[in-house]
Amino acid sequence: MRRLIKRIFLVILVLIIAFIAHTLFSTGFFRTVENQFNGTIIKKISLPGAEDITISKIDSFALISSTKRRIYPPKEQEEGGLYFMDLKNENFTFKHLSASFKKPFAPHGISMIKKDSAYTIMAVNHAAKGHSIEVFTFDGQNMNHVKSLTDASMISPNDLVLIDDNRFYFTNDHGYTKGIGKFSEEYLGLSVSNVVYYDGKTYSEVATGIAYANGINFDPKRNLLFIASPREFLIQVYAIKDDGSLDFIEDIPCGTGVDNIEIDHQGNLWSGAHPNLLRFKAYAKGKKDTSPSEIIKINYKGTNDFEVEKIYTEDGSVMSGSSVAAPFNNLILSGNVMDDHFLILKKEQ
Repeated sequence: MRRLIKRIFLVILVLIIAFIAHTLFSTGFFRTVENQFNGTIIKKISLPGAEDITISKIDSFALISSTKRRIYPPKEQEEGGLYFMDLKNENFTFKHLSASFKKPFAPHGISMIKKDSAYTIMAVNHAAKGHSIEVFTFDGQNMNHVKSLTDASMISPNDLVLIDDNRFYFTNDHGYTKGIGKFSEEYLGLSVSNVVYYDGKTYSEVATGIAYANGINFDPKRNLLFIASPREFLIQVYAIKDDGSLDFIEDIPCGTGVDNIEIDHQGNLWSGAHPNLLRFKAYAKGKKDTSPSEIIKINYKGTNDFEVEKIYTEDGSVMSGSSVAAPFNNLILSGNVMDDHFLILKKEQ
């Protein structure tokens, strides 16, 4: 009996060690992050929690999602807004677009698309009473709220992308919001988060089995949808079918915890990323002062034909918790989850 107890204890001990080792290796815990960038930081913009940034290539401006996050995920209602930044000059001043929106507003992922002379803008909103997607119009000067979208499928919405002015996809970064299920997703890499498609009338799950589905973006030229899985250090590639359903193509290993995805005019993917997920987790909970940042660029030419390039890495002392890298000419707008500023970077030619 004593020998059996020892064997059981040994098996349990081995399982615990295997669990710890898997978690540490799969989250980048042992990675050394060195400061590296072939360029300069030209400005720090005092805007907190600029978690998502997207750029209009047509009109040369940036839309910025900002929320004053103290910890993430928040324990109470936090307030934020959507901001406009003109990129046609290098003053880099910003304007609060959503100041007239008086409902509780803590924007997360954002997307915009232009039709005729106006933009449709959508933002994931985390309110104390539940999640929603807020819909706005923007005419280049003023932004007006149109409606709030809610649905039971919005379990833990993170990011979204518009296909046209009415249809969109969004990610749920968790399949569980509490308990052992959420713990298993974050530490064991349980792959149960998903992607939901809205066709203008109904919501439908179109992809599942993803570990922490996060950033999402659409390349209309190639009809491809890209979905970031920071927990697996990869980006998934899907083809969009006529009915909005998805065909999985492949995974792009990225070697870092990819967050939001932006696409430049050449079709390259850009992502702000978390090299060490456990360090970021501790930082987001207020237990660490900094968390390393990284920016990668992916030249995706087609199936099994891609290159991943490290553009920027730093230990978090300049900016912690990078979540987005929005390119504009030789500039990169680098946002983050909860720092008090974001960066304008300039690459060397």
